[in-house]
Amino acid sequence: MNVSELRLKNTSDLKKELEILLKAQFGLRMRKNSQQITNNSQFSMIRKDIARIRTLLSEKIER
Repeated sequence: MNVSELRLKNTSDLKKELEILLKAQFGLRMRKNSQQITNNSQFSMIRKDIARIRTLLSEKIER
């Protein structure tokens, strides 16, 4: 997910995207605990996307 793509979205779209990513992160944690996951790099990608969206949301709120 590019920051430039995310900057074009409004706050409600960003919140929806954040909710989707948080659910995906939860699903990955559950799959990891049941040892069904083989690719651990997905965790870092989702964490970084969540951080990007939260940063943009805080920027938009400040304006």
